[in-house]
Amino acid sequence: MYDFCVIGGGIVGVATARTLLRRHPGASLVLVEKARALATHQTGHNSGVIHSGIYYAPGSLKARLCAQGARWTKEFAAAQGIPFEVCGKLLVATDAAEHRRMLDLYERSITNGVEVELLDAAELRRREPRVTGVGALFVPGTGIIDYGRVTAALAAQVREEGGRIVLGAEVTELRESAESVTAAGPSGSWTARRLVVCAGLQADRMAAAAGLRVDFRIVPFRGEYYRLPPERADLVRTLIYPVPDPSLPFLGVHLSPMIDGSLTVGPNAVLGLSREGYRKGSVDLRDAREILGFPGTHRVARTHLRTGVRELRNSLFKRGYLAECRRYCPELTMADLLPREAGIRAQAVLRDGTLVHDFLLERTARSIHVLNAPSPAATSAIPIAEHIVDQL
Repeated sequence: MYDFCVIGGGIVGVATARTLLRRHPGASLVLVEKARALATHQTGHNSGVIHSGIYYAPGSLKARLCAQGARWTKEFAAAQGIPFEVCGKLLVATDAAEHRRMLDLYERSITNGVEVELLDAAELRRREPRVTGVGALFVPGTGIIDYGRVTAALAAQVREEGGRIVLGAEVTELRESAESVTAAGPSGSWTARRLVVCAGLQADRMAAAAGLRVDFRIVPFRGEYYRLPPERADLVRTLIYPVPDPSLPFLGVHLSPMIDGSLTVGPNAVLGLSREGYRKGSVDLRDAREILGFPGTHRVARTHLRTGVRELRNSLFKRGYLAECRRYCPELTMADLLPREAGIRAQAVLRDGTLVHDFLLERTARSIHVLNAPSPAATSAIPIAEHIVDQL
């Protein structure tokens, strides 16, 4: 019997394993991951941004843990020799309505203790000559990194501390007794005194397997990216974001310099019919049946019908996607949008159609389940892990 079992090999699961071993030196731990490599889903399919915490509701877990996580990520990367860059981020308002929302974000950033600078249109143009807007917020502490490399470094520390990592092992059954929890699947079973489940896109299924009342569903939203040609990689110096819609948990299509020197644009947010199908048009019959049969999905669709139709149209027709980008970077052309692999966001949706914005955890007597950990979970991974271990 192990002291601890962690299910899930994304950055939050690996960070939790590391934190458990450092809190409990000499403890036995096994981490079980379904894929044949770590960080294969949300951790490895994002924009690689070290977020600063400007967006999140004051007092929320996201607001508190993101600020801590940004500091930790930079310190860890520096100590491990992992490349990162603090390039800053511009949130660009392109009309009067966005400018009003931008000012609200400015006030929120002050409340959250995030350093931010308010720019007028002239200063925006001076800093980024190819970007157009009526004003912007500059967040100097935002950076870029490869979270796959961060996860690999954390996993190396797990192994150094005596932890075991099992890859290619799906868990389909959880059995909890008064003394232990057993995770089992086609590849074997693992029994531990305590269990942490960081299952991402499978979080609701793992919670149901543990006997938790599941009044939510993980609804996958495909985030489709494009990369720009290498000769356009110097188009902007900073991350360029639109001002987000506060009713949605998505940040909009943004220009993202990557730590490898490339420049990407994206992601959008399109309802997916396959939790782990990254190719456009992917459909998994079980996933589709659960998603479309869930009342919360229909309520989300009704509430955000106009947004959903626009996102689907822009996914089907590249010209609409381009128009979203040209609102703040008008010189982009169709030839600039080259294919790049999509990502999939695991979004928890309640039965009444509420999109869960904050991190969400639930527990049984011997386990903790991370039910919702979208962006900025990669930035916040170690503070999330500390919080999980405190709760455990």
